[in-house]
Amino acid sequence: MSLPHTSDQEEFTFELALCSHLEATTEWVISRQLGAAVAHPGRRVIDICGVVPGSDFDTRSSITDTRIPERAVAGPAGVGTSVRRSNAIDGSPQTTEAAIEQAIAADFFTVENHSGHDHIRQTTRYPTEWFDRLIGIENKPDLTRPGDLTRQLRVDISLGLFNTVILATETHVTRAHLNRIPDAVGVWQFDSDTDDRTVIRQPAELKTETPGIELGSDHSDHTEVHPVSSKEKLRARRRIAERAYGKGWRNYTLPTCAHAETQPDGRPYCAKFDCVINPAQSCDTDCPEYTHAEPPDWDKNILRDTRSPWTHNPPGVRRRQSGLDRFR
Repeated sequence: MSLPHTSDQEEFTFELALCSHLEATTEWVISRQLGAAVAHPGRRVIDICGVVPGSDFDTRSSITDTRIPERAVAGPAGVGTSVRRSNAIDGSPQTTEAAIEQAIAADFFTVENHSGHDHIRQTTRYPTEWFDRLIGIENKPDLTRPGDLTRQLRVDISLGLFNTVILATETHVTRAHLNRIPDAVGVWQFDSDTDDRTVIRQPAELKTETPGIELGSDHSDHTEVHPVSSKEKLRARRRIAERAYGKGWRNYTLPTCAHAETQPDGRPYCAKFDCVINPAQSCDTDCPEYTHAEPPDWDKNILRDTRSPWTHNPPGVRRRQSGLDRFR
């Protein structure tokens, strides 16, 4: 007995297997399904992002185990500079307040009362060198169904948010395949059953510190392009890194089925069909073997802490600074 084969199920299980493999064989912080554009962040979603720790990684890990909003880092509030709450972050009142609350919850912002008004101050200086590199990985287990692969990779190369971009596949890679893949893209052949990863082609180093071009919608006579400045790229890279740090790759809900289990690395597993499953597509009342039960008991935070550089529930850095009144 086996689950019906679908390309989405195949890509999901391939993606989780590669995330688990990279977590076990590198020192990267691994995440998946992240917005990887600037002008329209949701237009390009990278399958896997590997954040390579930098010299300030331990300092970043000590602040919070969640995402620090990029706008909180870029805003005018500082360690010794408190600002009115309404001025702490640029943007609409709704999105600004949400980002402020998230930064407070992450222990990066603290609230002080000055002359009856709430002011915002950073609890610590943001460690700008906490990550060294960003690795973008596009998964396409079956190259006979490439979809929009070439264009997706062209977007990544033209924009240059990632230091390197890699295509991961389970297909035997031929010269014809390589000829259709942009030269700057590295290629891995990965066996999701054996965890065997073969480097077919090394990726080129992309220019992450210079302006880039974000490719937009294609039309019959032209393609939309959006110039992206080096400053915008810097902020986007920081946003991606923070999102990856807070999100991780186990961002799925385990099914409420008696046959559901988890593998040692946390991947969702069906004992009845003897395979890793995509709970969002495979586990509902339409499944003939579905039997309602409480989902498996697991703690993905403890699992992630023990298997990666990420630190769960760090001590934090909130403190009352002496002499702060002089900054009012």
